[in-house]
Amino acid sequence: MRRRAVICALALSALSLSAAPIFALDSSPIPLPRPSTIAPVSVVTSETSAVATALASPVPKPRPKVPAVTQVRYPRKGSVCGVNAIRGQSLKPIPGRISGCGLKEPVQITEVAGVTLSTPAVVDCTTAKALHSWIEKGVKPSVGRLGGGLVQLDVAASYACRPRNNQAGGKISEHGRGRAIDISAVRLKNGTHISVLNGWNDPLHGALMRKLHRAGCGPFGTVLGPESDVYHRDHFHFDTARYRSGSYCR
Repeated sequence: MRRRAVICALALSALSLSAAPIFALDSSPIPLPRPSTIAPVSVVTSETSAVATALASPVPKPRPKVPAVTQVRYPRKGSVCGVNAIRGQSLKPIPGRISGCGLKEPVQITEVAGVTLSTPAVVDCTTAKALHSWIEKGVKPSVGRLGGGLVQLDVAASYACRPRNNQAGGKISEHGRGRAIDISAVRLKNGTHISVLNGWNDPLHGALMRKLHRAGCGPFGTVLGPESDVYHRDHFHFDTARYRSGSYCR
């Protein structure tokens, strides 16, 4: 009996221990979460980025308007050589008074590409077209707006039945075949007159005159100027004679 009582007492003790709480509850208040210290992230969209860039960048100044290049149209009436910009008239064949001279289909031109000639020039159409090319591609771009632009060319010679450089016994000049023209000066809209004689070595216009001289190499087969010989110190000689080696320019 005693042994059984001991066993019962031990069993009751075990039951009381199991019913007791294992952990004590903390009665202190639960702390609230601290506010986040991370800075708020701003959402950048393409629209806001564009606005910010526009506000930060200086406003560009408007570009000056460039005037449109107007194409000059020339009437067919009054033109020669099939080019409306070459104004003049066709002439009857010119017989040569000496052997080697003469011109079968001469034209007398008074204006080329809107540029008047100081005196009508008698040449063939090949030479008239070469003059037109020289003026359009060489003279006008070189002169540009200087003095208001080019308005006239001074013609020193065109068709003339004579030997080269007027030297007796020499070969017939290309002038005697209507294939040459001599230009002695250019005139600008403001009245400025630039001659080959005075302008070639002039500090102000020398570079321009050399450009005009070089521009003739190509449209013409022969180009002679002040540095070629004493006979051409006061004019440019242009002719359409062709050589196997190309244009002859001095």
